[in-house]
Amino acid sequence: MTDEELVDALKALAHPVRLRIMQALTGKERNVGEIDDAARIGQPTLSQQLAVLRNAGLVKTRKDAKLVYYRIDQSRMAKVVDAAGALGGLSENSERQPRQPAPGVANFAKLS
Repeated sequence: MTDEELVDALKALAHPVRLRIMQALTGKERNVGEIDDAARIGQPTLSQQLAVLRNAGLVKTRKDAKLVYYRIDQSRMAKVVDAAGALGGLSENSERQPRQPAPGVANFAKLS
């Protein structure tokens, strides 16, 4: 995932309506009507926000007759979570270096 793709994904998640949509999709595949029922957003807004999530690559779609089903793209979401976790040293891929006190400076707090 490029930095630009990561930024787009984080921007997409950083919106209250889109976050509610993602929460409604957690662990489930739902059609638009089911997402609307679960998230209580309203059809025009829901369609716009689903398009943003699709463009960011956070959801996948499947069409069945006239219904479009949405689900979270697990592999893409895992990359976003891993990248965000790396910022806080929480990722499996991040190597946290222990901090050393600066020489000649009083150190009152334990550095980790």
